[in-house]
Amino acid sequence: MIDEAQAVSDTRRWLERAVIGLNLCPFAKAVHVKEQIHWAVYLPESEGGLIDALLSEAAALVAHVAAVRDTTLLIAPNTLPDFLDFNDFTARAERRLARAGYEGVLQLATFHPRFQFGGTEPDDIGNATNRAPYPTLHLLREDSVTRAVDAFPEAEEIFERNIGTLEKLGTEGWAALDVGPGAATP
Repeated sequence: MIDEAQAVSDTRRWLERAVIGLNLCPFAKAVHVKEQIHWAVYLPESEGGLIDALLSEAAALVAHVAAVRDTTLLIAPNTLPDFLDFNDFTARAERRLARAGYEGVLQLATFHPRFQFGGTEPDDIGNATNRAPYPTLHLLREDSVTRAVDAFPEAEEIFERNIGTLEKLGTEGWAALDVGPGAATP
């Protein structure tokens, strides 16, 4: 069982070294530096309460102004270890968020240690763009995403640029980042 401190520590390390360090998301650094990321952890092994936790985090996110809390990472270190199960869960979670009235207000981005894009092999380095130490549900404000995309020239090219970055880095370079579970100790 991974505890809350370890889950946050490992995920923060991944964010700093991979997401920000490799500039995989050019929008992440600002919210990290301004401490506008809310780190939440769901510890149970069962996914039974995870959608409720996500809805609770969504409500808490919109209750704050963006200057205080612009985004939330809900880390689920002990549940949904299988990527296909996680992917199925994500579809259900998106429907529940929409039914709860968050469509057009919040976006859900997902990360998983075994993330795999359709049509790729499991060991394809491009999958690392969405690989985090643990299953993670990322709530983003639509307004903030729109502002960030408008301010970033050619935002639609980010994905292709990220694939190129990871291909240059290679699997050995990714491993050297040391961003997997347990890499950092609290």
